[in-house]
Amino acid sequence: MNFIYINQNILDNLFYILVSILIYYILLDHGKRLSQYGKTLITACMSIPIILCMKFPIYIDEYCVHDLRQIPFIIGTLYGGWPVGAALLVIILTFRFAFYGFNLLTLTVYIVIFIITALFSSKFKNFNRKNKLNCSILLILFLGILTSFISIVMSDYFRITEAYVFYFIILPPFIIVLALYIIEILKDAIIIRTQMVRLEKMEVVSQLAASISHEVRNPLTVVKGFVQLLKAPDLTQEVREQYIEHVVRELNSAESIISEYLAFAKPAIEKVENILINREIGYVIEMIKPLANMNLVTISNQLAPGITRGNIQHFKQCFLNLIKNGIEAMPNGGELNIVSYVNNFDIIIEISDSGIGMNKEQINRFGEPYYSSKEKGTGLGSMVAVKTIQTMNGTLHLNSALNKGTTISITLPVYQEDHSGK
Repeated sequence: MNFIYINQNILDNLFYILVSILIYYILLDHGKRLSQYGKTLITACMSIPIILCMKFPIYIDEYCVHDLRQIPFIIGTLYGGWPVGAALLVIILTFRFAFYGFNLLTLTVYIVIFIITALFSSKFKNFNRKNKLNCSILLILFLGILTSFISIVMSDYFRITEAYVFYFIILPPFIIVLALYIIEILKDAIIIRTQMVRLEKMEVVSQLAASISHEVRNPLTVVKGFVQLLKAPDLTQEVREQYIEHVVRELNSAESIISEYLAFAKPAIEKVENILINREIGYVIEMIKPLANMNLVTISNQLAPGITRGNIQHFKQCFLNLIKNGIEAMPNGGELNIVSYVNNFDIIIEISDSGIGMNKEQINRFGEPYYSSKEKGTGLGSMVAVKTIQTMNGTLHLNSALNKGTTISITLPVYQEDHSGK
């Protein structure tokens, strides 16, 4: 085979395709609002390698210039359906004619590719990974052979060489299998991570439910006792009112515990708002006190007023995870101290326990998914906490020693409300 006209642009074409796929899934995973515009996003991400592949083609010989533009075109159509395929078809033809001028053969070939791929895409989405890979090989081989036949019929100058067969018939199936395999791996990773985070939260909720049910039983027992006392016929009106006050107070206490639990358990709303640090952490402390009591842990706090910006529900989840970790680090009981103060333009929140502490490796790996120092832990609670703090433009620092306890310092930016318009 004569490789005299082949250059490094084939690796460049492959690089454009794979990087665009990674960018698409990064945006899809981290840009929650972008996920609402999935078809627009995949169109944009697949159009970039199409244009770059055409701009930097593979020179097969002096009569034939080829590139891998059909790979992102087919991928976009398979995963996005005919609307994405139609948009990519317009982009391909527009830039192809802009770069090299109008060509009827090119127009015919890509319309044929679009029609066949679009018709196949509805079935493709329902396949498992293995079937997707196998069918994509057959599809691109069929399209390569079919479009080559069309080119032979429509053009007197077109000829099939060994280099053409290698780059247009043999190579594309390997590239599309690699691309689709990476796509399926990234899709599964995002789904699994989302499910694991949800399971971690449900585990926290179930533990809170057990501890809260224990805590709610205490005021209900008191209420039951006073209600029985109210049945006594010789009670004075003053004593009766005192009993009723005790009943109302205990019911309010139980209602408060249940309300905090339900507020935490409901799904978070994806919105950014002002967070009153002392108030929200206070709510978390009250909510987790039943769990602390069951573990013989005393929680003390000194919370200074301060405002930051973020999602309140995620903020509560973050500190619930961190405080819960501190409680579980003291299996024989102890004291958990929570302090917050304002330092210039930052709010510092410190959570200190007197528990078992962590070694250097555990400190360095804190926040990694699926890594935990607990026997049945997944590490996702710490990961969610770290990610939440990073999302709020904050930092987390650990200071720990074995059998001496751990101090977690969280730094968040202070939100300065603009009063200039008042």
